Amino acid sequence: MVMRMASASPSSFIFGRRASFRRLRQLLVGSAAGRIVRLLLCCSLLLSLLLISGGCRCRFSHLQPSPPLGEGYTVMINTWKRNDLLKQSVVHYASCVGVDSIHVVWSEPDPPADSLRDGLIQAVRSKSKLGQDVDIIFDINQEDSLNNRFKEIKDLRTDAIFSIDDDVLFPCASVEFAFSVWRSAPTTMVGFVPRMHWLDKSRSSTEQYKYGGWWSVWWTGTYSMVLSKAAFLHKQYLDLYTNHMPVFVRDYVAKNRNCEDIAMSLLVANVTGAPPIWVKGIKYCSFDSLLLSEHSYINFISWFGAKMLF
Repeated sequence: MVMRMASASPSSFIFGRRASFRRLRQLLVGSAAGRIVRLLLCCSLLLSLLLISGGCRCRFSHLQPSPPLGEGYTVMINTWKRNDLLKQSVVHYASCVGVDSIHVVWSEPDPPADSLRDGLIQAVRSKSKLGQDVDIIFDINQEDSLNNRFKEIKDLRTDAIFSIDDDVLFPCASVEFAFSVWRSAPTTMVGFVPRMHWLDKSRSSTEQYKYGGWWSVWWTGTYSMVLSKAAFLHKQYLDLYTNHMPVFVRDYVAKNRNCEDIAMSLLVANVTGAPPIWVKGIKYCSFDSLLLSEHSYINFISWFGAKMLF
């Protein structure tokens, strides 16, 4: 497995056509505690759902050539009923020099209060660098679904999207470095939070995989995906996820409120045929209470082709 960390050679901006995706392959769920169990069971159910689809083979349209890369990047913040964290995140990223605009993915049943909107607008104006005009836009969704995280946004001024959770803060210098890496390989996913999975050779009946969190990455020095909670990706992947992802996958994500990050990682890996790029960064803070077990099993399917992330 070859993984890239800090740099990548320039790549062609025309994505090659991909063949029909191979049949889905099964992974196995192991035990973990609390919310981890729900996460892993969620992915195991997706396996069954995909297998029920039988020999379904899906084809994504290849990405179309883009005009020259737009300057800067769009920050896309996923949030849910955590206005205090949202304010911290917006204020922080508004001060980063490469930010063109900030989009807040809003999926709550009630629209954002005027006081919240006005407060964030004022905060962005006060924190933006001199001469920098950063827009803040609420993307209001009618339904509560994690698929909204990757819903296509029309008329974005930048090709680069920095996908971030509202509870994760990285220094602007680290974000700018990751952006520079992404510009050298704009078809890939470049992120701060690596994870890994590997073939469980002790089980011979079917292809089953183990899932490892950060400590597995640290111990082995390898990784196979980066999570969308802090990652750069090209805006055209939003179109692929929204308009070309198999409907039963998006239905599963909406119903079970999990696995959208893994689905996006596999989508990008299949389109590029290349591994993601992990960049190291010192995290200011993360208020996420979900800790992944370093030796958890994950029951998820490589429905885009075997071992595409390795």
